[in-house]
Amino acid sequence: MGRILIILGLVLAAVGLLITLGLPIGRLPGDFTIRRGSVSFYFPLATSILASIVLTLLMMFFRR
Repeated sequence: MGRILIILGLVLAAVGLLITLGLPIGRLPGDFTIRRGSVSFYFPLATSILASIVLTLLMMFFRR
């Protein structure tokens, strides 16, 4: 359990560093934004798929 928490903390710190350096996490080309008047709708399709792939690979790596 402790090892998993340390790894998750390092991953979170790495993502924070990437965001600070200007990597557009959350605004990928496959994300949809619809604005009509005062209403806006944001659907992060590409970001969700990318997060799913990364989390799946991490889980596969830690199960071995």
